[in-house]
Order: sequence, then structure tokens, then C-alpha cells
Amino acid sequence: MADPRDLKALRREYIAEGLTWEHLDPDPFIQFQRWMEEALTVDPGDASSMVLATSTKDGCPSARVVLLKHYDEKGFCWYTDYRSQKGQELSENPQAELLFYWRALERQVRIWGRVERLEREAAEAYFASRPLGSQLSAAASQQSAVVQSREALEAQVARLAEACDGQAVPCPAQWGGYRLVPERFEFWQGRKNRLHDRMVYGLEFDGWRIVRLAP
Repeated sequence: MADPRDLKALRREYIAEGLTWEHLDPDPFIQFQRWMEEALTVDPGDASSMVLATSTKDGCPSARVVLLKHYDEKGFCWYTDYRSQKGQELSENPQAELLFYWRALERQVRIWGRVERLEREAAEAYFASRPLGSQLSAAASQQSAVVQSREALEAQVARLAEACDGQAVPCPAQWGGYRLVPERFEFWQGRKNRLHDRMVYGLEFDGWRIVRLAP
């Protein structure tokens, strides 16, 4: 009987078209927008999911999936509790990497850069646009803190809901947004025989420089 823990025999063939210089825009933000629009077409439910990798000041890494909420030429933005593990790590070491994986398109995008907090007005505006249930959960929960039980957490949310009496919940002071300001992009396209395409944009003093990396 085969060992279910042995995964060496699992294979996936990549059949998508390649990524050539002719396909690349000189501006990585425009290139990202093109790929995001295609991802939204084939998988709108998960296209904005991204792995956020952070680390402590001592270099201990951690990663988790969060949702991209908006982006422009300034950077890529998401929202969370400042007291969460990622919030604490970003306060110690304000550098991070984002990873988008679009399986249906056989593509990945990695984006590395420094992270800054968004303006308070942006956090309050987005918080107000969220469903009431999401507002209550964010306000009642201290993300990453130990909780006594699921029941205790739900009771805390229920008490807050009763206090708000169906009204919008004010944006908590400890909740807000972050922006990753890119200094490097890598666009990865899966190719046949694992001879993948990897195109990297690096920010230099006079603009973006693009190089191809070996797979």
C-alpha cells in the first residue's frame, strides 16, 4: 500500500502560453492590473486573495492569506487589527511580501516592499462600507489574542450587537489599513516541462528595470 504521506508522484502539467517581453508592460502596476483583470474573469471569488508574509525584527517569518482591498500606483492595501500578529510584526519590521496565486491561469505574482499605515480616513470609510456582522466581529475581537472559548467570543459579539441596537459600529481605534509600497515585482507564468517564465521588475533611481530569471 502506498504511503499517503509520500507526495513525490503528484505531478501537474502546465500548458498556458508563455510570458515574453512583448507581453510585458514597462510599468509593473499596469502589468499587474492586466493579470488581475484576467484573474477576476476566471475566478472572481478568490482573485483578490493574497499571502502576506511578515517577520519579526529577529527575522522569524509568518504568513497568512488576506484580501487585497484596493491598489493604485502608490501601493497595495488591506485592513486588519493593528494588535494582530501581522500588525505587531509590521510595527517591528515594516517590510513584507505579497503573493498572488491564480491557479486557473497558472500564474503567480510576488510583490516586495515597505509597509505603511493608511490614513485614518481611509480606514473609517472602508469600515463603514462593511456589513454589520463584519463590523461587529472586528470591533469585538482582539485579533490573535487567546480566547476562553468560541461561546465566550460569540457572547462578546452579541453584547456589542445589543449595545449598538442595529446601528453602524464606529471604526475601532485599533483597526485600520496598511499599504505595501512596492520595490520589486515578480511575474511568474507556468510553462511546459517546468521551464517557467519569471520576469522581475526592480525599482532603481531612474525607474523600473526588468530582468528574466531562471526557473
